[in-house]
Amino acid sequence: MPKNSKVTQREHSSEHVTESVADLLAHEEPVDYKRSILNVTAESWDKQKDAEDEAEAENRPAWNSKLQYILAQIGYSVGLGNVWRFPYLCQKNGGGAYLVPYLVLLIIIGLPLFFLELAVGQRIRRGSIGVWNYICPRLGGIGYASCLVCFFVGLYYNVIIGWSIFYFFKSFQYPLPWSECPVVTNGSLAVVETECERSSATTYFWYRETLDISNSISESGGLNWKMTLCLLVAWSLVGLAMIKGIQSSGKVMYFSSLFPYVVLVCFLVRGLLLRGAVDGIMHMFTPKLDKMLDPQVWREAATQVFFALGLGFGGVIAFSSYNKQDNNCHFDATLVSFINFFTSVLATLVVFAVLGFKANIMNEKCVVENAEKILGYLNTNVLSHDLIPPHVNFSHLTAKDYNEMYRVIMTVKEGHFQELGLDACLLEDELNKSVQGTGLAFIAFTEAMTHFPASPFWSVMFFLMLINLGLGSMIGTMSGITTPIIDTFKVRKEVFTVGCCVFAFLVGLIFVQRSGNYFVTMFDDYSATLPLTVVVILENIAVAWIYGTKKFMQELTEMLGFRPYQFYYYTWKYVSPICMAVLMTASVIQLGVSPPGYSAWIREEAAEKFLFYPTWAMAILISLIILASLPLPLVFILRQFHLVSDGSNALSVTYKKGRMMKDISNLEDNDETRFILSKVPSETPSPMPTHRSYLGPGSNSPMEMSNAPNGRYGSGYLLASTPESEL
Repeated sequence: MPKNSKVTQREHSSEHVTESVADLLAHEEPVDYKRSILNVTAESWDKQKDAEDEAEAENRPAWNSKLQYILAQIGYSVGLGNVWRFPYLCQKNGGGAYLVPYLVLLIIIGLPLFFLELAVGQRIRRGSIGVWNYICPRLGGIGYASCLVCFFVGLYYNVIIGWSIFYFFKSFQYPLPWSECPVVTNGSLAVVETECERSSATTYFWYRETLDISNSISESGGLNWKMTLCLLVAWSLVGLAMIKGIQSSGKVMYFSSLFPYVVLVCFLVRGLLLRGAVDGIMHMFTPKLDKMLDPQVWREAATQVFFALGLGFGGVIAFSSYNKQDNNCHFDATLVSFINFFTSVLATLVVFAVLGFKANIMNEKCVVENAEKILGYLNTNVLSHDLIPPHVNFSHLTAKDYNEMYRVIMTVKEGHFQELGLDACLLEDELNKSVQGTGLAFIAFTEAMTHFPASPFWSVMFFLMLINLGLGSMIGTMSGITTPIIDTFKVRKEVFTVGCCVFAFLVGLIFVQRSGNYFVTMFDDYSATLPLTVVVILENIAVAWIYGTKKFMQELTEMLGFRPYQFYYYTWKYVSPICMAVLMTASVIQLGVSPPGYSAWIREEAAEKFLFYPTWAMAILISLIILASLPLPLVFILRQFHLVSDGSNALSVTYKKGRMMKDISNLEDNDETRFILSKVPSETPSPMPTHRSYLGPGSNSPMEMSNAPNGRYGSGYLLASTPESEL
């Protein structure tokens, strides 16, 4: 220690010193504690490792701009679910009335938890594994569970991108290949394919030409080589976008995040000019207020909020970990949450404008077909000409005229009406045919586009939009795997990314066999919902109850420069955990009440049929849920009973230039409470009682009393500017 230092001068003085150790250390010159005699952790100093740690902290990749980061978060949170899940839920659960529970739950669950994930990622600057190891080592399994769920979701999500790639390349022809049923020649006789004739051209193209689907999950049928190639292209795109980390994926986001909005706006303008578009939009937003009292509506709204923002996957944390520490993540959370909501509403307008047009087309077709039946009955005297209103003109028959004629015939022929086989042809019935997911994107929407002028152009735009929506979400999902693994295990970024994509492609071959669509349904229904709900509940508990909401709010105040609203204090501590627990309970009940099954396409019947999963498929289903949740209890048990070391008995301590901080990534619960340091020196707790007197060289000083290797305070402090030590 320098001879002229204040501590040395006081050692030769008889005056009692009442300053805390922290205050004394604040006046000392920065020295490396590991290299000094004050190293009480018995930890050897590795100069090379120390230099690497410093370099890593200082050289962590960062976003090129705030815009790039916001686009990345938007691209991740705005995905295929906004286009084909939200409109379906909106129609099913009360139209415009569904927006009320969705907005309420977005504010009390979605926004607070999204803000929480952004904040912990930005503060600690690590992926999901490092963040939760840091906050509570015993709950470190949260990060590993998130990685597993990301892997499961990425496996089947990229298959959907592969399907979109197939349709994208098939769109470069006129007429579109799904606009008409194929004709089969049998000798000199040409007939329409039976399966297509009994269903529809778009349905046939999806199930037979694209998937070549088998009749059940038990019939593998071998690989579909077309889908295998498309899956390879999809994983190649993801690998290229991810190989350089955010340096490459950030640039991709400029296009993949913005292009879908260009397409949606173009589709909205085009859709509003179509005949019948207003009918679809009016049907969509006509509120059914009684639905708001249905608990099922609130459960589905909560689930949609939960998945729309990508909570629990680790992608949100990974992206925010590349931010500067003074970034206003509260603004980011609010902005991204409401952009996500308005994107869902925009997509709903587009979908129902187009479906309104399709409903009018199908209703007109129904009127024409049934009018021909009535003419046949008139010509064979089954029906009397007196039943037809005089103003009805069969050559220009409107839906209104047909409905009037239909009611008259139904009234007069009440006893034999069913034998006539006439349909009501109501526009409302067509609009009520709700479709979601692949049924919306690859059947209903594609059918509507066949009636568009310049249909190939709109088809190319639509599927290019789906590819970009999927790619943006896949980059975030893969970041939820690569960022924490690279941070934790120090593997080489490029090698791990390529290896991960190759491995995922090989495992993903299960989804491109002829029965692959049924496995996609299984993974979509069961691999993520329950495990992710548990993960987010534990995230909330770890921050609000173990780390402490007040302490976390104080840290946010220091990081953001202003104190977040008290609203977040109460939602983090009480409202969100309770709501998430109710959602988890409802999900478990739903799994128990609804028998696990899937919709199979039966070739001979040309129709869908609900089938139950066989025993072996049930075993896979249960294994998915258990495997995704397994890291949570496993890591807790290993660290609770000290079967693996979490470093809680020794603090790695150094002095570096900067403010006095400490590395608490592996502290026990009590240690965390006593050792958290704030930015304000007066608020900095000392490892010893404040104002304990230093009595001079003749007495046992606090430093000497702490030399026991396993002593509770056998550690020093870290003077560091690394963000990961500041929470």
